[in-house]
Amino acid sequence: MTIAGTLITCATLIAVDGDTAKCDGENLRPMGDGAPHVSGFDTPEIRRPRCAQEALLAAKAMARFAELIATPNLRIYDSGERDNTQTHRRLVWMILPDGRSVGQTLIDEGLAVVWTPDYRANWCK
Repeated sequence: MTIAGTLITCATLIAVDGDTAKCDGENLRPMGDGAPHVSGFDTPEIRRPRCAQEALLAAKAMARFAELIATPNLRIYDSGERDNTQTHRRLVWMILPDGRSVGQTLIDEGLAVVWTPDYRANWCK
């Protein structure tokens, strides 16, 4: 994966849910191996889950996301784009020291799925 973004640093980095982090109080939306507004990853909703299965998976995804973003030497690259949510999260790539993205790791572990613009979540199957 080639990254064409600006490296950013955070004094504090915390997980908000399984696919949103706060860097010094600003919301970040990692894209996994994706590209702004084209592809990324999605995790279940921690707030207002629609079923018990979604709530359980959301808690697991958030816990694992928190572990991954606490990895020493994690690199965060700003794409220069923002998402279309109310908070206009900065779209970033979070890359682990071994070169894998945080998002792809969550997908590989079954805690996230690939997101595309036509994607509609259904965690209550």
